[in-house]
Amino acid sequence: MDRIKIVGGKSLSGKIKISGAKNSVLPIMAAAIMTPDLVLLENVPNLMDVKTMSELIKHLGTEVREVCSSGTLSIKAQNITTCEAPYDIVRKMRASILVLGPLLARFGKAIVSIPGGCAIGTRPVDMHLDALAQMGARIEIDQGNIIASVEGKLRGTKINFKTVSVGATENIVMAACLAEGVTILTNAACEPEVVDLCNFLNKMGAKIEGIGSKEITITGVDELHGCSYNIIPDRIEAATYLIAGAITRGDIEITDVIPVHLQSVTDKLREMGISIIVREDSIYLDARYCEFKTVDISTGVYPGIPTDVQAQFMALMTIVVGKSNIQENLFENRFMHVAELIRMGADIEYHDRVAIVSGVKKLKAAPVMATDLRASVSLIIAALAAEGESFIHRVYHLDRGYESIEKKLSMCGADIVREKAVVLV
Repeated sequence: MDRIKIVGGKSLSGKIKISGAKNSVLPIMAAAIMTPDLVLLENVPNLMDVKTMSELIKHLGTEVREVCSSGTLSIKAQNITTCEAPYDIVRKMRASILVLGPLLARFGKAIVSIPGGCAIGTRPVDMHLDALAQMGARIEIDQGNIIASVEGKLRGTKINFKTVSVGATENIVMAACLAEGVTILTNAACEPEVVDLCNFLNKMGAKIEGIGSKEITITGVDELHGCSYNIIPDRIEAATYLIAGAITRGDIEITDVIPVHLQSVTDKLREMGISIIVREDSIYLDARYCEFKTVDISTGVYPGIPTDVQAQFMALMTIVVGKSNIQENLFENRFMHVAELIRMGADIEYHDRVAIVSGVKKLKAAPVMATDLRASVSLIIAALAAEGESFIHRVYHLDRGYESIEKKLSMCGADIVREKAVVLV
């Protein structure tokens, strides 16, 4: 496998253009199979997860092609030949479950293997299945497959999610667009990526109200049509580079962002004493002269601190004098990066979902192993500030969610290279 080599101690300085949001484009690609018409998606990031979703919807019979190198994707699901999403593809990415609602709504049937993805904790699909059952679907689980069917159309109803779930909200919103009658979702997710999906569906002719609120109302329509749509910028990628700028005591500007999506992150960085200037579509961070203060981090649903930024914040807090408490409220197994940070000299104790980070003067370079997508980038961040030469192994996780990360960081002064695996013949 490839590995990334980083020589730490270089301050980041410059501009970084943020790519399209991974967690937006995946459900939107799934939604594109709900119409036989042509869909053009713009600002699509070049990521392994996007390639996996392309592979999945191609397997179903969808035509998918890259229109140009600037991130435009053409999708046409006119000739769907199967409604089965097989294990060999689904096991690579949890977002594969998002074809369940669209297939069931358009064709009245779907067979989807129970998905895989990062091993950050149990993420059951019970809420997806319970909600579809309330809409009239018959659901069976057989040999690791979800087998769903409905006679005629799904039926609109009122569904209350017992906990906030981005995936369940997205799946049921999509299914409800082609259902009979009105579906009301309460305790729905409000994340910007859910809003992006709903805006895309409305552009396709859906009737969704309450977008961005805890209660979403969907009035079913007979059909959806094609459209062109621009994917929102990736707030998690943006937060990652801001934190990388902070830990290296650099000054960086991230561009092509929606600053309000990052308010919980920028508020926390300001609380640390870091200078943040927010403009219309960019954020400038200057950590060159500030004295860092400890802060506590508690993850939550939007507009709280994203769980996908917890590992990056932990890396930053390892060099801040004093103690910081980091509480993970969404997943029970999302501290796998702790052991690797400790290898680099971090002082971290943790129990269950709470980590206590005591800042050290300097992290030390070490070979470390990435365990999941966000853990891998936290190790990149730590290595940027560490003394010496670090190697991050199993970086295929990075390729699932960060486009050209080595290029973007090196353009801002980081000493970072990808070393390709040697294939022995």
